[in-house]
Amino acid sequence: MTFTGVTRSYGAVRAVDGLELTIAPGETVALLGRNGAGKSTTLNMLLGLLPPTEGEVRLFGGTPESAVRAGRVGAMLQDGKPVPRVTVRELVGFVAATYPRPMDVDEALALAGLDAFAGRRIDRLSGGQAQRVRFAVALAGNPELLVLDEPTAALDVEARRAFWTSMRGYARRGNTVLFSTHYLEEADEHADRIVVLDRGRVAADGSGAELRRRAGSALVSLDLGGAGSAPLAGLPGVSAVEIHGDRARLRSTDPDATVRALADLDLIRGLQVAPASLEDAFLALTAATPPATGTRPAKETV
Repeated sequence: MTFTGVTRSYGAVRAVDGLELTIAPGETVALLGRNGAGKSTTLNMLLGLLPPTEGEVRLFGGTPESAVRAGRVGAMLQDGKPVPRVTVRELVGFVAATYPRPMDVDEALALAGLDAFAGRRIDRLSGGQAQRVRFAVALAGNPELLVLDEPTAALDVEARRAFWTSMRGYARRGNTVLFSTHYLEEADEHADRIVVLDRGRVAADGSGAELRRRAGSALVSLDLGGAGSAPLAGLPGVSAVEIHGDRARLRSTDPDATVRALADLDLIRGLQVAPASLEDAFLALTAATPPATGTRPAKETV
């Protein structure tokens, strides 16, 4: 799939601004970004639910609409309400029958972890079970690409774990997965590649380890003990300084050099050195992205 120079505007606001992105078959890719970064708009254009204002989206060499009609794409979007008086098997079977080459209903139920609930009415399921039903419906067409928009939002820990077990089973078949999430640990654990969107553009693209290295390899924190913080920004390796009360937090690309310089200044009280987390990297990378001309953050609505 490719996005080439894709822009999507809502009036004067650009939710997506000149997006360039390619995802290869078989990849599991996480899409991260703050609210209003362009994630949902990007996914909706990929699914053919929104046309780009400018640029082109290509999916399996054709348009998103043709790929969806052919059953090559399955989607799990945020919005969805339970269907009353219909069992899990009936719903999945109905959806599967609308595709040219559907997945076997029993196979879709098993892959989604719904074997034990196949005969239960959908409106009597728990939140986690209902989310698995949405996953089974997305699988019903036997898609090569699965698009998931915040798939584990509002799920408890056990339900989230069960969902990702099911998703990994689908991905192991050589299929492609693109998911957006606010849970950074999910992106780090389950994605081969993480794409960070900010202000409608790609701010960073790589594995979790690569993003952490790009943002700075370590965090060095210390108690100032009444000392001034002015010299900290000029220390070797320091790329950013945060002060919280009497404690300083330094992002460093060379923590050994930073610690030696702190020792020379006799600033080693309460010294701690830790590798940067994906959350640290995400905040640093999105904060560093310059705003695009003529854009401003927008609430995404479709």
